[in-house]
Amino acid sequence: MKKVLVTGITGMAGSHLADYLLEAFPEVEVHGLVRWRSPRENVKHLEGEVTFVDGDLTDYSSLVRVLGEGYGTGNGYDTIFHLAAQSYVPFSYYAPRMTFENNAMGALTLFEAVRACARRATIHVCSSSEVYGQPDEVPITTDAPLRPVSPYGVSKAAMDMLAFMYWECYEVKTIRTRAFTHTGARRGDVFVASAFAKQIAAVECGRGEVVKVGNLDSVRTWCDVRDMVRAYVYAVQKCEPGSVWNVGGEQTTTVGEMLDLLLGMATCRCAVEVDQKLMRPADVTLQIPDVEPFREVTGWVPEFPLEATLLDLLVYWRRFYEGQ
Repeated sequence: MKKVLVTGITGMAGSHLADYLLEAFPEVEVHGLVRWRSPRENVKHLEGEVTFVDGDLTDYSSLVRVLGEGYGTGNGYDTIFHLAAQSYVPFSYYAPRMTFENNAMGALTLFEAVRACARRATIHVCSSSEVYGQPDEVPITTDAPLRPVSPYGVSKAAMDMLAFMYWECYEVKTIRTRAFTHTGARRGDVFVASAFAKQIAAVECGRGEVVKVGNLDSVRTWCDVRDMVRAYVYAVQKCEPGSVWNVGGEQTTTVGEMLDLLLGMATCRCAVEVDQKLMRPADVTLQIPDVEPFREVTGWVPEFPLEATLLDLLVYWRRFYEGQ
């Protein structure tokens, strides 16, 4: 890697990926694709270290300009990490078309622009465990059928298959990772672990009264975002184009057990209340991946235990309230 473009750099995973690239590969030139209206709280600390470039995944001409110009010295981008997405599953039920346009059509536009301007680039494509839907058996392998049960999952399955097709038909060098649940500091407050942590922090400082929850019986394998983005880099370095890999953590709990860990870190007692509005029309309640193939090829092993990840998340939201 010499010159890298990260889409979705303003999100949790994108900002942590930039952190890792800058620390582990100081010789690499890191650029981040941003829309003009993208919030930049997660990347304020990267000003002066990352080159932010304006563009939109749904606009082909803007991507051609970004990839064609390369934004800097050298021969253009050799690696693209495609993380940008509408990633909130419940919202996808309310906005299925927007979700599909952002995730599937956005990827299609990117692949077409790469085919036209940057064919030498390797593209890491961040797919999702949601493409599997409710599995017949666990651990879930990459050979499991794709049966998504949300508009988000459908959009990610379409993106996943497009990435494979662009390699098979056009030799655009795509590598797919199907990421299972991961979290950490900078996670949006609509996602389950972050939502719990924010509500607990609010109760601690007297700005909240109860922790509202949805389905606590869903089973998840948890991964720290810092481990996940390291896996993305390993995939680009050590996996063949056209390949697909499951990536997930080692610790498996129900959502309720994860909540209990967070409540055990609270500085006060927190009441818990089930909110029917947080229930999904169709939930994926069992997500345990087979990650051994990826570990065998790359040597990747998660480093952060779930307890450390949750504490970081809780501290992140405590600091948020302290700054208000």
